[in-house]
Amino acid sequence: MMETINSSKQAIALEDEFGAHNYHPLPVVLAKGEGVFLWDVEGKKYYDFLSAYSAVNQGHCHPRIKDALIEQAGTLTLTSRAFYNNILGPFEKYITEYFGFDKVLPMNTGAEGVETALKIARKWGYEKKGVPENEGVIVVAENNFHGRTTTVISFSNDENARKNFGPFTPGFEKIAYDDIEALERALENKNVVAFLVEPIQGEAGVYTPAVDYMRRVAETCKKHNVLFIADEIQTGIARTGSLLAVCGNCSCEGHCEKQETYTRPDMLILGKAISGGFYPVSAVLADNHIMEVIKPGQHGSTFGGNPLGVKVAMTALEVIRDERLALNARKLGSIFRERMQLLVDKYKILKLVRGKGLLNAVVVNDSQDSSTAWDMCMKLAEYGLLAKPTHGNIIRFAPPLVMTEDQLHDCCDIIEKVVKEFER
Repeated sequence: MMETINSSKQAIALEDEFGAHNYHPLPVVLAKGEGVFLWDVEGKKYYDFLSAYSAVNQGHCHPRIKDALIEQAGTLTLTSRAFYNNILGPFEKYITEYFGFDKVLPMNTGAEGVETALKIARKWGYEKKGVPENEGVIVVAENNFHGRTTTVISFSNDENARKNFGPFTPGFEKIAYDDIEALERALENKNVVAFLVEPIQGEAGVYTPAVDYMRRVAETCKKHNVLFIADEIQTGIARTGSLLAVCGNCSCEGHCEKQETYTRPDMLILGKAISGGFYPVSAVLADNHIMEVIKPGQHGSTFGGNPLGVKVAMTALEVIRDERLALNARKLGSIFRERMQLLVDKYKILKLVRGKGLLNAVVVNDSQDSSTAWDMCMKLAEYGLLAKPTHGNIIRFAPPLVMTEDQLHDCCDIIEKVVKEFER
């Protein structure tokens, strides 16, 4: 029988005793969520300004997605891919038309999506580009974050994620992010099969590249017959004010293939908000000439493409489009950065604000090994706003996209209150 949790202290003690210590969460024990709000075990209400790392763009417990989950859970949840089911085909048609690709390969987690894309890219390189087998190279950007599997951490800069987990997977080359010249030099190697990149580096502190970086990446990859793989697990699904971050500055809401500013990757990796936080779903999208290299038995997942997950995902994507959440993210993101810039200009404790849409970060004017950003997040929680530091001195701010303008201003007031308290 599951132990009943009566206090935050009790819940934290249980996790500390029986769970692996692979995370360092803020000491807040959450018990309920609705829209942009969360409540802890004691009933205290918070604004959520992390959105489960952009997995709940549609807000917590969105009623439409919840109803779809309940309906499908009472009908059919899992068949494995040993058989067809009556939900997967409609989902595949829906998502490929939604994002403008020929084919989709559904998986479960973001890291699985990345691993899937890497496998497809290597196989394409050997069978379509003519790279000698086992000699394919995939170029990645420094300070990337694509997951925590052994292969992915093989090309990570985070030594904490790498230490004592080797030996690592070969076949990767790291180059500077937001540096087209570095990419051009790397792609002179005829054995390069793909360039894997985040349109905005979220985990690195919401590092936003030059406006034309994605367009130039696509052009450079095309020139060298190299696949451009966009990891939009965190940046996609309306988070940055467009359906995808690679959409540039267009106001697309699901029809971005028709926009002049759309930069189309050869492969697109999605996860997190694709299911609105209800169920782990990820997807890799590509056109036929790429996806056709995968044959039966060469890749798969028992749960990948299960009826419950894909029904939830279809509904979650419908919510994004029907509620025009990309435009809301664009509007509120502009307001947020304007208000944060006022604080940066006024208070020395803040160094800069950056981001796009409702994926933003404020850099604290202190060293990376200081506790200032953490302490500020603790104080924010005390005042009813949940955020989390990254890279020591950076605070990421990413609320659910269903937030209203009044709620956003309320949150900015809380942030300003905390900044004032920390001003030297």
